[in-house]
Amino acid sequence: MSRRVRLIVIGLAGVIVVALAAGFAVLKLTGGDAPPPPSLEGSPAAGGGTSGRLRPASGSFVGYRVNEEYLGVGVRTAVGRTGAVTGTVTVDGQRVRAAELRADMTQVRSDQSRRDDTLRYRGIETDRYPTARFTLSGPFALSISPRRTAGTLLLHGRSAPIAVNVRGQRLAGGRLELVGSAPIRFADFGIEPPSVAGLVTVRDHGVLEFRLVLARTGA
Repeated sequence: MSRRVRLIVIGLAGVIVVALAAGFAVLKLTGGDAPPPPSLEGSPAAGGGTSGRLRPASGSFVGYRVNEEYLGVGVRTAVGRTGAVTGTVTVDGQRVRAAELRADMTQVRSDQSRRDDTLRYRGIETDRYPTARFTLSGPFALSISPRRTAGTLLLHGRSAPIAVNVRGQRLAGGRLELVGSAPIRFADFGIEPPSVAGLVTVRDHGVLEFRLVLARTGA
């Protein structure tokens, strides 16, 4: 092997080592563990069912859960959430009949402000597409066990059907608690997974997750 070839090989090996070290450093410096998926937290209420139109109240949020790959060194789960949720959910006894919900995506926050700033103009581009909307396609029964339902999600300026797993329970004061998740393929919404200098790459799919504490209109 000639001296020139040896130098090239050594140089490439050095670049690889530095890149791997950088990836490891980024992985170690990206905050704490991700919060667990949402779960039913309130104390269930006894008695009859709740009926009427309810709205998101304090304790509600929607957000994302995605995996970020750090240059082959490891994978970290990133979670971002917003409590800026509005809209209505129509309930009839033990069934949720309809739902029209909106989320202010500009208020999504994770454990990394740099990630949040990046999403303003890359990925979900919250500066350009500040609002996400969900419309329930059909009724489902209220249960603490997972129920599968469906709806249409408007995200990043595009609409696509999604399948949702949801659990729910009645709370005191005529309130309702719903938690759940839906798998999301970014390509369905024209979202290009962001990459930071090749060191951090977001996978091409993720999970939409939510917790809704619903109260009567005006409550």
